[in-house]
Amino acid sequence: MSQGSGLIQTATMRALTVARRFDYCTCVMTEAPHILVVDDHRQIRESVTRYLQKNGMRATAARDAVEMDAQLAGGHFDLVVLDVMMPGEDGLSVCRRLSAGDAPPIILLTALGQESDRIAGLEIGADDYLGKPFNPRELLARIRAVLRRAPAGGEVHAGAFAGKRIRFAGLVLDTDSHVVEGSEMGAVTLTTADFRLLVVLLERPRRVLSRDQLMDLTSGRAAGPLDRTIDNQISRLRRKLEPHDLAPRIITTVRNGGYCLAADVEVDA
Repeated sequence: MSQGSGLIQTATMRALTVARRFDYCTCVMTEAPHILVVDDHRQIRESVTRYLQKNGMRATAARDAVEMDAQLAGGHFDLVVLDVMMPGEDGLSVCRRLSAGDAPPIILLTALGQESDRIAGLEIGADDYLGKPFNPRELLARIRAVLRRAPAGGEVHAGAFAGKRIRFAGLVLDTDSHVVEGSEMGAVTLTTADFRLLVVLLERPRRVLSRDQLMDLTSGRAAGPLDRTIDNQISRLRRKLEPHDLAPRIITTVRNGGYCLAADVEVDA
């Protein structure tokens, strides 16, 4: 382990120790969500697991991708807390693999200065990230925020569109399967984050939405002045909807304004 990595682990453990002194349980869900904590550092994964359990959640630990796969195959989880820097298959590779299928939401744990990891994680389907060392209270708050967006059972609310097929710009979104049909790439399955963002835009066609508005509507949190989360998610969604267009036609950029779904929307009965 490098000196920098060791300092991060030590700082994280100190934060977890302090947080345990002020544990509180404010769980308001009828059934405790089940969280899978994947981290190769034993003290961190065990401490995070205990902290989540003391705050009204069920939590299970895994030390690497192999143990994680076994846990996912054997039970239901509402969210995965995933460390990026793991031996064997790293967290980004795991995130890409999980996001390609029917996986629960993912929160990445990244080294504090690794902005590239955070951006890459969001682009391949992570729902949120947190830099190490982290305050466990912030991790708990982020878990709760993600769970509010993706309720128990892994479903994402499609609002008035639930259970329907939505037509826009020559494409069709099936809100049950999260599949977009008619694009140049054929049928495309959207990640949880992609689906949530697209639904927000479809609910507000031809309306300019700022980055702050999109962040609030998709994640329930405010965007920081240097936060590129929405920009990265828009770029990823554009590549799936119109992969060969150099000038996006469906989701347009409005200078000093934000983004706009530049298409009419029809809902199949």
